[in-house]
Amino acid sequence: QERIFEPFYQIDSSIAGEKQGTGLGLALVKQIVEQHGGQIWVESERGKGSRFIFTLPLLTEDEPYPGGNRR
Repeated sequence: QERIFEPFYQIDSSIAGEKQGTGLGLALVKQIVEQHGGQIWVESERGKGSRFIFTLPLLTEDEPYPGGNRR
């Protein structure tokens, strides 16, 4: 399951077994989440579907904003 976060990785998403898209979406999401200090993972059951979960750290007013000023 962790391979789905690799760039250009694709799974057969249709009954005909054809691949769609570029395989970059989840890789980009993972990179963005991790750049913000978070984590992302997938929980999946065959025939039931998948759930994508991510966490991001909570900043308080006293903590410096990563990368500069808050806008």
